Amino acid sequence: MRLDKFICKSTHYTLADALILIERGRVVVNEAVVLEVSHQVHKNSVVTLDGALLTTRPFRYFVLHKPMDMICSNVDEKYPSVLNLLDVDQVTELHIAGRLDADTTGLVLVTDDGHWSFNLTSPKNRCEKVYQVRLSRPISSDAAKRFEDGILLQGESSLTLPAKLHIVDPYTVLLTLTEGRFHQVKRMFFAIGNRVKSLHRQRIGGLELDVDSGHWRSLTQAEVAALSAHA
Repeated sequence: MRLDKFICKSTHYTLADALILIERGRVVVNEAVVLEVSHQVHKNSVVTLDGALLTTRPFRYFVLHKPMDMICSNVDEKYPSVLNLLDVDQVTELHIAGRLDADTTGLVLVTDDGHWSFNLTSPKNRCEKVYQVRLSRPISSDAAKRFEDGILLQGESSLTLPAKLHIVDPYTVLLTLTEGRFHQVKRMFFAIGNRVKSLHRQRIGGLELDVDSGHWRSLTQAEVAALSAHA
C-alpha cells in the first residue's frame, strides 16, 4: 500500500493532508523518515506519525445488489455511483471489485482491500461469475458448444476462455465465465448472431446474490475466506 493511502487508512486525514505530513518529514517508516508519498508500506512495516504508531483500520467487504442505471465508479457521472447506496464511514476509501455496466444489474463486491480485489478479479484465478441473460432471439442449438470452444471477439486476437451455457428457455440462459473482458457477455452473443436484452449477475465464486435491488450487507468472515480461495 502507498504511504499516503496508509496514512488515510490509519487516520482521518485526507490524501492532501497525508502529502503535507509526508513532505514535512513527520512520517517515519521502519525508523527512517520517508518523503515519498508513493513509498510502499508492507505488512511488517512500522509507521509512525509524530512518534505515534499508526495501525490501519480493518478491511471491509460488502455485497451489493446493483440496480439499473447506476455505475460502478467512485464518482457520479452520467449516472450515479453505486457507492451512494452504502451508508458507511469513509466511503471514499472503497472501490468495486468487478464492475458492471450501467444497464446491467446484480451482484457487486465492494471493499477497501486492494490486494483482495485485484487477485479476485485476475483472469488467471478463474473465479466463476454467473449471469442470467435475456436474449432478443431464441438461442441457437450450437451456442453451448461454441461458447465452450471459445469465441473470437471482434477486434481481438485470442479466443475467450471456455464458458458454460445453461439454457433456461429459448430466450433465457445462464452463462458462467471465468474472465471479464470489456463488454464480454454482450460481445459473445453478438458474435453468434444474437443480442442481449437484459443482463444480471447472480453469483461470484460460491457467493449467491441474496439482497434486494439497491440493498447491501457486509460479507461474513467465512464468505471473505471462501472468496479469498479464488484470490
